[in-house]
Amino acid sequence: MPKRRLNMKICIFGAGAIGGYLAVELALAGNEVCAIARGDHLEAIKKNGLTLRIGGKEKNAKIPASSNPADFGPQDYVICALKAHQSYESAGQFAPLLGPDTAMVTAMNGIPWWYFYKNGGEFDGRHLESVDPGAKQWKLIGPERAIGCVVDPACEIIAPGVVEHHEFNRFILGEPDGSKSGRVMALSEAMKAANFDAPVRDAIRWNVWLKLWGNVCFNPISALTHTTLDQITSGDLGKLCRQAMVEAKAVTEALGVFIPEEMIDRRLTIAGKAVGHKMSMLQDLERNRSMEIDALVTAVQELGRLTNVPTPTIDILLTLVQARGRQAGLY
Repeated sequence: MPKRRLNMKICIFGAGAIGGYLAVELALAGNEVCAIARGDHLEAIKKNGLTLRIGGKEKNAKIPASSNPADFGPQDYVICALKAHQSYESAGQFAPLLGPDTAMVTAMNGIPWWYFYKNGGEFDGRHLESVDPGAKQWKLIGPERAIGCVVDPACEIIAPGVVEHHEFNRFILGEPDGSKSGRVMALSEAMKAANFDAPVRDAIRWNVWLKLWGNVCFNPISALTHTTLDQITSGDLGKLCRQAMVEAKAVTEALGVFIPEEMIDRRLTIAGKAVGHKMSMLQDLERNRSMEIDALVTAVQELGRLTNVPTPTIDILLTLVQARGRQAGLY
């Protein structure tokens, strides 16, 4: 296993809740961290540093921050912690951060834009129009830079420049081709040294899909009904979730990824314990922020059509939540 190099240059592109958590811990572990942020949050970071409240303690890291990536040079790693549609919109802004060997870590929910890069299937090399229209990220960033990352932690910005960590510290990493490359292993070691659980998986798409089975239904239902996760996963709404998850499982298998069916009920049971928790799509709707619909729902529909797998429940949820997003001016 490669030895972790000290003072790795890491840019957190989107130092919000998850990005802020990463930035503080990685900086305090001795890495050379910079952050891309905006608005009041950015001004607070510039003035007071970035503060993380975790485990009853408060940590602060003085981190160079800007809204302009050109203020920083090429990095060893760029960790993109934006929402998927924001990553697409920002595709042209990453260039100043990208040297010949810079890796792009996609710490985002949903189907990643590089999904079919080196997956070895019949669709190898295909881009997904729902998450990367016109292959913008594929062309401007390059799928060869991508390292997959499935995000488990729950965090929120409680004040400009202040991030609060609620639970979990795991970021699952994986190369698109399943290899245990030097760059992904070195990143894993750096993250472990920064108090994260950062396992490297040889089938990162398995983990992407397992999380997405929940997001494809929990998120749109939350935005449509304004219910919390414990309510979404019980009664008739729970039955609706299960139907959507069964459809997502069929798409998953059509793409050569096999996850045991018992994981559906496990996902529903675990989610049901999150009493009072609001899904991100509902939070965005309530806070007048753009809604992350395409990577979580539209992409599953696109992949269903690509593989000739019907997704009637997901199609209805998508039609309704897109209409709700448009009505609110957030999609």
